[in-house]
This record gives sequence, structure tokens and C-alpha cells, in this order.
Amino acid sequence: MRRVFSTLSLLALLQYFPAAVNAQQTQPSELPSDPVERVIAAKLMSNYPDGNFYAEQIISRAELASILVKTFNLDKREGADKPGVVKVQDVPPSHWAYKDIQTVLKTGIMKGYRKNRFFPNQKINRAEAFSILAQAHGVFQFNDETVQTIIAQYPDAGTIPDWAKKSMATALYERFINTDEQGNIYPLNPMSRGDMAYALSQFLERQQITAPLLPEDSPFPGSSRDR
Repeated sequence: MRRVFSTLSLLALLQYFPAAVNAQQTQPSELPSDPVERVIAAKLMSNYPDGNFYAEQIISRAELASILVKTFNLDKREGADKPGVVKVQDVPPSHWAYKDIQTVLKTGIMKGYRKNRFFPNQKINRAEAFSILAQAHGVFQFNDETVQTIIAQYPDAGTIPDWAKKSMATALYERFINTDEQGNIYPLNPMSRGDMAYALSQFLERQQITAPLLPEDSPFPGSSRDR
């Protein structure tokens, strides 16, 4: 469910950031501390058959679809059970991710390309992946001023494509995006399995801390507790 926070004040937004940080520092966690171990334990991602995770490997569109369905239970979202199938020329029913790709297309979380193509093996960059992740999580409709306030904290924010800024602001606000020591987010770099493991581990941690942190009537957008 999307939530509209166009009137969210910048002061309230900025006041919330330290509160969330403190909560993450003090709230006990039953999850493994290592992001890779955490997502494997949650069965959101898995090692390759040889037992290695290969964090440097780049995520494909098919892999992203599969991960999103598992993480956000997209098969239970509105539209997932639409009768019939979405015609996709390059994803036959025999494809390992066919069902998941059908789900992300029916729910609108991911889009196809012209001539009914999905390009399942196409690699995806960080701006695309984090934007789609934010859509699946539930994009907060921050106003333009708030979006600029969020992304302006990052030195290379100017390289975020215009179409991705609102969704990237959500991903940054939720701390899904890993950065380097200077705070760069590298939106045009390929999305690696390690990047995805970090994002999902943050999502899992937010699931644990948000309920005790935010009351039901809180004006702040939290994680996916009420979706």
C-alpha cells in the first residue's frame, strides 16, 4: 500500500533520523550480523551450488524478480492472481523464474519492454534495482523538497537519474543503500549480489525494530509493517 506524506515537514524528517539510528544501536537482534548470512538464514537469497555466495556477481532482472517475490510476498499482492498470463516472448514457461516474473509483471512491480520482452538475463544497475525495491517495499510520496533534502546528503546524488530520485529517496531513507566511506551511492554502477544482500539485511532489521519504535499513529513513514 502506498502512503502519501507530501506534507511531511523537513524538521520532523530530520528529527527522525537520529531516533532510528539509536534504535538500531540499542534494539536486540536475533538475526546474524553479517548481511549475507542474514539473508541466507531468512531464505531470501542462497549460495550457489558450490556453496559460495559470490557477492561480486551482478544481479539479473530474473534474479531480482525472484528475490522481490520472496521478500515482499508479492504472490499475495493485489493483482498477482489475475487470470491468464502476461505474454513475455523471452521468458517461456520452462524458465526457472517464469512464475516470479509473471508475478512482478501482474502486480506492476517490474515492467516489460517493447515487443513483450522482459530481458531476464539483463544486468541491472543500482538506481534501477533500488528503485524497484522501493516500489515493492512501498514508495513514500515525499514532496520534491523532502526528496532533495534526503538525496543532497550524498556527494554523487547528481548522478541519480531524474526518474529514480523519488524511489531512491525512499531507499536511502530506509537505509537500504550501501555507500562508500565518502557516502557515495554509485547509482549507475551494476547491482551486485552483495549490494542486494545489504539492502535485504537492512529490510529485515527494520522489520524487527519498527514496531516498538513507532506507535500506530506515528506521522513518520516506517517500514512495511502496515502493508
